This record gives sequence, structure tokens and C-alpha cells, in this order.
Amino acid sequence: MAEIEFFPQRPESHPTIYAYEFEGVASHKGYIKIGYTERDVETRVKEQVHTAAVPYRILGKWSAMKNDGTCFTDHDVHAVLKRKGKQQMNAGEDRNEWFKCSIEDVKAAVVAVQTGMENFENRTQTFTMRPEQELAVDMTMKYFKSAYEEGSGRTPKFLWNAKMRFGKTFAAYQLAKKMGFKRVLMLTFKPAVESAWRSQDTCN
Repeated sequence: MAEIEFFPQRPESHPTIYAYEFEGVASHKGYIKIGYTERDVETRVKEQVHTAAVPYRILGKWSAMKNDGTCFTDHDVHAVLKRKGKQQMNAGEDRNEWFKCSIEDVKAAVVAVQTGMENFENRTQTFTMRPEQELAVDMTMKYFKSAYEEGSGRTPKFLWNAKMRFGKTFAAYQLAKKMGFKRVLMLTFKPAVESAWRSQDTCN
């Protein structure tokens, strides 16, 4: 009988969007390079600029994972910037990744792709909990507290039967903060949940 792999290993890739600029290069003044990598950002950028020996500055890096758990690339971020009228260097002549914009524009474009919303307000942080997330967190807190008050010694368990795009990672993080949990074990097959979980501190 063939051996069945019930728990395949999670890929070691970490899909990431990054942005950097050249320093002291007149032709690129005001332009920001927006790229994608599944490796270390610093290593990837050095590979791109080492032959030109041009000074550069990394402006930011973000998880390339949407709220529904799927991944996206720099092309999705470029599309948002184009829709907002941001000028691409040598537009129509080549397929470069340089855009005349601010780092806030890039952050807002990343948020737009992550959330699936146009983000016309240029928000650079993700949202607070939605009503259904608040309800799930409140119900879980009440259940946990009642279980602790009983003093039975049993480990309380509470299942969120939530469909995709509910925002389970974000809501779970808010629950952990509200209850003051110090040690949290996350089990997931999603490649970028680790970095997404840690980035929740930037949310309200």
C-alpha cells in the first residue's frame, strides 16, 4: 500500500514585496523600484545592483499574501499604481519596475492588493476588526473565562467555523492580545502566515 503524506512539508519560500531607490542618480530621482522575491530581500537587491555599483536604499518590504491566504506579485502592485496615475519609467519602451511615487503610495498599493480593495484613501495600515470578527473574539473570550472560572482543570477549546476571507489570523492575534497570551502556537500550511502574523502589530 502506497504511503500517504497527510502533512506535506511547508515550502521554505517567503513571498515578499520590496521597494528601494537609487541614491544620487539624477535619472532615477523620485522613482522607486517595486519588486517581488521569495528569498532574502537584501540578497535579491544586491544581485540587481552590484554590477552597476550604484548606492541604493531599501525603503520597505511587505508580505505578498492576501487576506484570503493566496499570494500575489509585484505586477499586482504595479497595476494599482498605474490605476492611480503613477508614472512608470520609460512607459511603453520596456517592462521595468520603477515608478515615480512616494513610499506611502507603495504601502497603500500593497494594502489594496492584500485586502482586495482599491484603497483610494491611500491607507498604509490594514483595518481594525470587523463586527463578525469582534463577535468571534468576544464569544471566545467569554467561553475561555467561564472555563477558567469553573476550575475544572480542563483545557478550553473553541472552534471558529469561518470561511475563507474571514480573517482568522488577524482575529486570532487580536484574541491573543486581549487575553494577554504569552505563548501562542500557530500551525499552518500557508507559506507567508509566519510573517503575516508578526506584522499584525502594525494593525489597530
